[in-house]
Amino acid sequence: MSTLRPWTTAALVLAVGLAACGKKEADKAEANASSDARTVTVTRVELRSLGSGLTASGRLIPREEAAVGSELSGYRVARVLVEEGAVVRAGQPLAQLDDTLLRAQVDQQAAVTAQAEAEARRVAGLDGQGVLSQEQIETRRYTAKAQQAALKELRTRSERMTITAPVGGVVLERTVRPGDVSGGGTTPWFRIARDQLIELDAELNEADLSKLNVGSPVTVTLPAGTQVQGTVRLISPQINAQTQLGRVRVRLPVRADLRAGGFARAVFGGGGREVLAVPETAVRYDAEGASVATVGADNKVKQVPVKTGQRGGGFVELVQGPPAGARVLLGAAAFALDGDVVRPVEGAAGAPNQKATR
Repeated sequence: MSTLRPWTTAALVLAVGLAACGKKEADKAEANASSDARTVTVTRVELRSLGSGLTASGRLIPREEAAVGSELSGYRVARVLVEEGAVVRAGQPLAQLDDTLLRAQVDQQAAVTAQAEAEARRVAGLDGQGVLSQEQIETRRYTAKAQQAALKELRTRSERMTITAPVGGVVLERTVRPGDVSGGGTTPWFRIARDQLIELDAELNEADLSKLNVGSPVTVTLPAGTQVQGTVRLISPQINAQTQLGRVRVRLPVRADLRAGGFARAVFGGGGREVLAVPETAVRYDAEGASVATVGADNKVKQVPVKTGQRGGGFVELVQGPPAGARVLLGAAAFALDGDVVRPVEGAAGAPNQKATR
């Protein structure tokens, strides 16, 4: 093994010393840069459901209600076949009237009608022969027709002794009891919500109505806190002159927890669709358009152009821009340039209540 010369050893020691010194200077410069970095609040691009900011409370009502009763008077209710809350089909029996006396009347009328028809058949072909006067012949024929009509009326009444559902749906109310006597009045015995359809009837002012369209999504919150997704079905064509409010009907799915007469709260807008969004304070507007300032893993700022969409609740949709999870500056985009090193602090989304620079 050869022995290192003295001057070679000295050179190596000097090189190592210079390298160590350079590293210390670099570490010192980095520490100084880190200490000079400005502390900023950041949030993340995330999926959110944005509403239009329009809210209203309203009453849950049947989309279409059928009132059912009896047109007949003086008959006792023999049986009631359904209760409130029952789901019925169209034509299903709901109540039965006592038809004991009516059956006897039908049988008696059937016998009278048969006799009248027989008398009418006996004079068939006797017109103008002088056996009977024409008046007698016509009287027998008219009598047969009258008795036939009377029998038909009794049979129709007999058919109506069974009260049936005109539509399918859920029974909202039942006011009749066994033993009641039908009076042919206007008070319905049953109220049925057709097809079990319950919807929200809300009121909005004229300016807000103009922002809605048929088919617009609506998030409805029930008293228990359950949220139901619906759509605008109908927007009133007129405004109440006294209240200056117009009505909006919201179509809702068939659910057991939607009860007519209850109240619910509606948020109109994109409640059912989640979109990538950031707080409005994170978006900067200038001559080149909208942008956000992202903060990378190296804590360096980068301006990224974005295309915005719908807004709601202090947030704005990013139709184009950084991906979900990316860190963006809140309210400081106007003071940060590309390449700036910052000290990011995660904050609650939308916490800084600052206006976006336009």
